[in-house]
Amino acid sequence: MTRRRSISPSRSRHGFSLVEVLIALTITATLLTATMAALDASFKSYKHTSESASTNVVARIVMQRVTAMIRTGDSFGPYPANPITTPTIRSTWIEFIAFRDVATGTERVIRLERRGGGDDGDEGPFELWYMITEMEDGTIITEDEAPLLVGLNDVTFDLEYDVGPRLRRATIDLIIQPDDLQDAAIGGSMIEAPTIRLVASASPRSFTD
Repeated sequence: MTRRRSISPSRSRHGFSLVEVLIALTITATLLTATMAALDASFKSYKHTSESASTNVVARIVMQRVTAMIRTGDSFGPYPANPITTPTIRSTWIEFIAFRDVATGTERVIRLERRGGGDDGDEGPFELWYMITEMEDGTIITEDEAPLLVGLNDVTFDLEYDVGPRLRRATIDLIIQPDDLQDAAIGGSMIEAPTIRLVASASPRSFTD
């Protein structure tokens, strides 16, 4: 008689328990949160760097343009009360003749002026405005103005005069803050966007009619 070997039924397979599922979800959520925080910090850092670089480029272009206009300008203002005793004056604006035609009596007057600063006008943010006035025989023909830079912490003009008064040297001191990203929160700490300071001096050449 042949003996048959009995086969025991296979063991039933159990799924994950509720505790194991909760632990897995907690670990996944923690990893996703850390990944999102790292991506957010990386994006803000990139945006901060690119904005600071673009603001730096624009500010340098404006500074080069202003110094070029000063080199070719004439009849600068404001004037000191006494250029002998106080040859240097600090101002928030500068004005000069950029073009003059004696034959026709036409002149082009340029004025660079700091505006803004709240109620008292002493604290920023400020704006640097560019104003151009076309004149003929002392009469204003046209006037136009536009902002050159915004988000300035400060801008000043140090004007050094000789006897005349004739401008010897103009120094522009410009402090600008990148305005698109003022600060970024990374890991609970605040990283402020650094200010950009540009200082340039220019001496006017002899004005040619």
